[in-house]
Amino acid sequence: QSENSDKSSAESDSEPEVEQVSVYHKLLDTLKTSPESESEEEEDESESEEAGESETEMGSEGSQETREAEGGEEDKDDVPEQEEGAADRAEQTLGQEQADGADTSCDPSDGVIEEFTDVKHESEFSLETNFMEEESGACSADKRDGNSPQALSEDPFKQHMDKELEEKEIEKMSTLPKTSSQSKWPRLGQLTFSSTLEKHKTFKADKEVDVKQLYLHKPLESTWPKVNKQFLSSVNKPSDPCFTLLQRELFCIMNTYRDLFYPERNALTNGEEIRHAYCLHALNHVLKANAQVLSNNAKRRDQKPGTDNDDYRDQGLTRPKVLMIVPFRECALRIVHIFISLLEVNDKRKIDVSNKKRFKGEFGSDPEEKPPNLKRPEDYEAVFAGNIDDHFRIGVAILQKSMRLYAPFYSSDIIIASPLGMRTIIGTEGEKKRDFDFLSSIEILIIDQADIYLMQNWEHVLHLMKHVNLLPLDSHGVDFSRVRMLNLNNWSKYYRQTLLFSALQDPQINSVFNKHCFNYMGQVAVRNVPLSGSISHVVVQLPHVFRRLEAENLPSVIDTRFQFFINKVLPEYRDAIMSHTLIYVPSYFDYVRLRNYFKKEELNFTHICEYTKKAAVCRARRFFLKGEKQFLLFTERFHFYKRYTIKGIRNLIFYELPTYSHFYSEICNMMKATGNGVDATWTCTVLYSKYDAQKLAAVVGIDRTAQMLQSKKNVHLFVTGEN
Repeated sequence: QSENSDKSSAESDSEPEVEQVSVYHKLLDTLKTSPESESEEEEDESESEEAGESETEMGSEGSQETREAEGGEEDKDDVPEQEEGAADRAEQTLGQEQADGADTSCDPSDGVIEEFTDVKHESEFSLETNFMEEESGACSADKRDGNSPQALSEDPFKQHMDKELEEKEIEKMSTLPKTSSQSKWPRLGQLTFSSTLEKHKTFKADKEVDVKQLYLHKPLESTWPKVNKQFLSSVNKPSDPCFTLLQRELFCIMNTYRDLFYPERNALTNGEEIRHAYCLHALNHVLKANAQVLSNNAKRRDQKPGTDNDDYRDQGLTRPKVLMIVPFRECALRIVHIFISLLEVNDKRKIDVSNKKRFKGEFGSDPEEKPPNLKRPEDYEAVFAGNIDDHFRIGVAILQKSMRLYAPFYSSDIIIASPLGMRTIIGTEGEKKRDFDFLSSIEILIIDQADIYLMQNWEHVLHLMKHVNLLPLDSHGVDFSRVRMLNLNNWSKYYRQTLLFSALQDPQINSVFNKHCFNYMGQVAVRNVPLSGSISHVVVQLPHVFRRLEAENLPSVIDTRFQFFINKVLPEYRDAIMSHTLIYVPSYFDYVRLRNYFKKEELNFTHICEYTKKAAVCRARRFFLKGEKQFLLFTERFHFYKRYTIKGIRNLIFYELPTYSHFYSEICNMMKATGNGVDATWTCTVLYSKYDAQKLAAVVGIDRTAQMLQSKKNVHLFVTGEN
C-alpha cells in the first residue's frame, strides 16, 4: 500500500531552506493551534501500465543520469520500463497502480486514484483527546515508576529525551570533529565509538541481561521472551533467557540511544533476529512516548482552570516518531506482525488491529505466484521472499490496546516505507504535490538492508536523509505548549537515533552514517575486517590476475578505469582466440559507456543489463554460449535480481570489484558450467585501485589486501578450489 500522508491545503511550492524559518517563527509568534482536517484523503496520480516480467523489479529504481550519460544513446533491447530519475514522473514508477492497493472506488475516467487512508478511527487514536486507562495493565512508565523517581530518572528514554543541550554544545557538534575510540565485544567484535561531546567514553557489553532492568514498557516485559523464543537455543543461560548473544549486544547499544551501524546483517542467518531486536526498541520507544502524553493529558485535565504550567512538553512538532526504511513489502508485513505479537499479552487479550485484512491482502503474497522449479542460491531466496514490490509506505498508530494500519501520516506513530515510497511523497523542488513535514520530529530512524538500496537507487536514500528533521512548513494543528524545546529550537536531528543495518561495508553507506547522523549521544560502528575473503570459495582452478590502476583522486577513478581498460586490458582480448569473455560491470553508468564504445569499435559483442527484455536475454545467452559473440557485457544489478547461470565463460574480466563479495566466487564458479572447456585456458582479470580497499579485502582477505595496496605491481593468484 502506497500510504500517503494527509496534506495541509496551505502547501508551499518552495524548498524548505527558503521559507521554513520565517513561516515557522511566524507560527511561534502566534502560538495558535490551527486545527487542520486530518480526514482528507490525498489523491495519487498513477498511470496504469502492464506489469512486465520480473525485470520491473530491477527497473524500478534505475538512475536516470546513468542512462543518459553517453548522449542518450540507448539499445532497443535495453529500454528501461520507466524513466525513474525524472522527478516530475516519479509517481509513474514500477507498477504502483495495482500494487499500491489503490481505492477502486475512485472515478477511473480522469485517471486519478485515491490513495487509501483510514479516517474512521481518527478520534479513537488521537493522542490529544485520549487519556491513560486507569485500569490498564499497560500503565505508563511514569505511573509504574511513580514511587521510584530514581528508577524513572535512569530510564534511557527519559534520560535521552529530557536532556537539555546548550547552545555551546550544539555549536561544538556543528564545528568540531568527532573523537573516536575502539573496543572489542564478544559477539559484535571490533567497535568504533565516536562522539563530539563524550570524549573517549566507551562502555562494555552486559554479560547478562535482566529483562526487568531494560526499562521495557508493559506489556513488552512479558511478551518479548515469548516472541523471541524461536531464536533462542539451549545454550542460553538461565539468567539471560530473552536474547541471543547478538541481540543482547545490539539492544545494549540501541537502548542507550546511540547511533548504530551494523554491516554484517545476513538474510539467511541473523536477519530476523536483528529485525526483532529493532522492532522491540522502536515499539518500546513509541509506547513510552505515547504513555507520557496520555498521562500528561490526565494531569492537565485535572489541574485548576487558569493554571499555566510549562511542565507538559512531551511531544514533537508532528506526531510520527519512528521511521523504518525497508526494501520490500514483505519486510513491512513481518515488522507489523512482530508489533502485533509484542502487544498481545496472551490469546485471550488480542489487540484490535484496524484494516488488518486489507493490509494482509496488499502486503502479503500468494505462494502459487512463484514460478516452479526455479533454483536460486539460498541467500537469493531469503532476500526475495514474499511480496517484493518496492514502492510502498504505510502509517501505523498505536494507542494502548489498539493498532491502526493505514493511519494518515500526521496521525501515525510509526511510518514504514521503502526509499522509493518516500521519494514519491517528498518529491523535488518545483512539484506542487509534495510533503515532508511529517519527518520533522522523527526520533528513531531505522534503515534496514541498506545494501539493497545500492541495487535500487541510492539517490532516494540521500534525498530522504536531506529531508528528515527539517522545520515543518505548516503547523498541522500542533499545540505549541506541549512541544519539546528541542523541537522548537530546531535541534531534533541532534536527538535522533539512527540504526543502520547492512550486509556489507560500502563507502556510500559509510558516508550516510558519518555525514547525516548528528546524535549527541554519539555513534557506534561495527568495523570487523574479513580474514579470508570470498576468493576462498572459488571451486574451479583458475589464475586470478589483479591489475592495479593508478588514479590521482577518487573522482578521477571512473575515467582512469575506462582508459586503463580500453588501452591496456581490452587489446589483449581482441584476438579471436580469447573468445567467450564475460565482462562483469557493477555500475550501469560504466556499462552504458562500454556498450557505446564497443559499438563504435564494431566489436563482436552482446550485452545484458537490468533493463534487457527477456527475449533479448535469451538471445544474448545463446549467442555467447555458442561463441557467435566474443564478448558479453553483464551488469551486477542483473545478477543481483536474476542470478542466472551464464554458460560458456572461458575468460572473465571484473571491470570493477563486485559490491557483494560472494558474487566474485559465484561468477567464477559459473565456469564449471562450461562442459567442454579446458581448465588451463581459463583466465580471470580484476581491475582495482587503492580506493577499492574495502571491496578488495572482502574478496582476497585483509592480509593480501595490505600487500596488494603496498605493491604497485599486478598480483597473480592461483586458486585451486581449496585455497
